[in-house]
Amino acid sequence: MSRALDLARRAWGDTHPNPMVGALIVEKGEVVAEGWHARDGGPHAERAALAALGRAPKPGATMVVTLEPCSTHGRTGACTEAIIAAGIGRVVVGATDPNPDHAGRGLDVLRAAGIEVRSGVLARECADLNLIFNHWIATGGPLFAAKVATTLDGKIACRTGDSRWITNELSRTDVMRWRRLFPAIAVGAGTVVHDNPRLTSRIEGREEMCPWRFIFDGRLRTVVDRSMAGVYSDEFRERTIVVTTDHSGEGYIKKLHSWGVNVWVFQSPNQRVPIDAFRKRCVEERIAGVYFEGGAEVVSEFLQQRQLDYLFHYRAPIVLADVKAKPAFSGLRTEKLAQAVRLAEVRHEQFGDDALVRGRLVYPEKLFVDETTFSLG
Repeated sequence: MSRALDLARRAWGDTHPNPMVGALIVEKGEVVAEGWHARDGGPHAERAALAALGRAPKPGATMVVTLEPCSTHGRTGACTEAIIAAGIGRVVVGATDPNPDHAGRGLDVLRAAGIEVRSGVLARECADLNLIFNHWIATGGPLFAAKVATTLDGKIACRTGDSRWITNELSRTDVMRWRRLFPAIAVGAGTVVHDNPRLTSRIEGREEMCPWRFIFDGRLRTVVDRSMAGVYSDEFRERTIVVTTDHSGEGYIKKLHSWGVNVWVFQSPNQRVPIDAFRKRCVEERIAGVYFEGGAEVVSEFLQQRQLDYLFHYRAPIVLADVKAKPAFSGLRTEKLAQAVRLAEVRHEQFGDDALVRGRLVYPEKLFVDETTFSLG
């Protein structure tokens, strides 16, 4: 199953809105064929493995697959039918189908055909592989995840704004890996003005990849000078989307369009982007996941409105101990631990001296928001 997971990861970021899946065929204890789902619309991993074998499996052959084989007819046909027709004798499965209407159905179909089935092998790792897909299927909406890089005392910058670099190069390389997975990256206007980020995935040995780039800018203050934002003038500018409100200037919107930049304009009683409307638009555009990289105001606003689903928290062994240093989160009034936002399905990873804690956000019954309000962007 570990090998099947490695195969699935070969399509890291290439299968949206479908899941990453790896499969292999074993005969007498030896792997004789491998396959993975390479891209949306392409052959599923099970069919790819059978095709790679190029012949009928020997009696008693086992198929190992990271995700429950599909039992419904899509563009490529049900994988359960292909497995049965091939004469596979045993199927070992990692994670079950996240769709509650289909979960376990594929396993039942295989068992009904006389195939031995074992499920739940490395299930946690197999489910974690498809964070975005699982959320999309279970909720019908995109996974909104935030990345923060902090000191041990939760600060993202010194009081002067100095923040490069809190975490080490290994952590920053891992961020590039997640950038490649998510269909979109988002930042606020402040991050664009102060850092002028490129917002692409740059991994050694691989071609630079640009997901959709969202800029939250309720006042369109990033449009004053085109040179301020490379995302408005680089070779990927057509993959940049400025998210703003109907309070922004029409002239600035026309200027963005003239640069080849996309603009999403939302109706709002103020200059704050309505997050629920943004989420609905992502559903309409089939953008299954957004990776929020800052700033603190944007991430905190999403947290306050219970719109943040997942958190990646990188921590460096640094202590600022300065009350005026910039915190990663703010805007809540948490008087008891029972009122705190918590993480579930927690994963821990180490990158040199840095530590990553990531997991799904679980909100208390009621969030207490203080009087501070933020204008997104």
